[in-house]
Amino acid sequence: MDFLMRLLRQYVRRELDYMRRNNVRLRVIGRWQELPAGVAADVARAVEETSANTGLQLVVALNYSARAELVDAVQRLLEESRSNGLTRVDEATLAAHLYAGDLPDPDLLIRTSGEMRLSNFLLWQLAYTEIWVTETLWPDFSTRHLLQAILDFQQRERRYGGLSPEEARAERKARALGGALLHR
Repeated sequence: MDFLMRLLRQYVRRELDYMRRNNVRLRVIGRWQELPAGVAADVARAVEETSANTGLQLVVALNYSARAELVDAVQRLLEESRSNGLTRVDEATLAAHLYAGDLPDPDLLIRTSGEMRLSNFLLWQLAYTEIWVTETLWPDFSTRHLLQAILDFQQRERRYGGLSPEEARAERKARALGGALLHR
């Protein structure tokens, strides 16, 4: 674990100048403040020093769990309820209280190593996300793999939980037939 923390600190320090020069804003989701003090301080510094950048946003999950994110969102809602009398919560209200509630949900999730599970990652945000799975291991994932995932994504019909036109027609037909059979 110490090795990973040292690696993270080196990465943040090394890339901070690049992020400043290229107008990249670093966003960190998760309970990253609970990381060892030196790591958390380096992350906080990078987040603060790039907070006014208006270009690309780099969102990094550190000490992240989707379940913890939901618990933290509900906790913030309870605190808001106590302080200003919030009495009703809907999907939009809950989503706004997630770690990066101001960002859109992902369109595409790329899963490497052939893993067919979400692994407690962005459970709320991935509700209508397309998932692309590859057997390629993360260290071997290349630009070619990314382009392949994007091309595959472009061929998909996004339904956001709904039925395709063909499925909707088939369902209406089945219901009509079922209704006709019941009335005989």
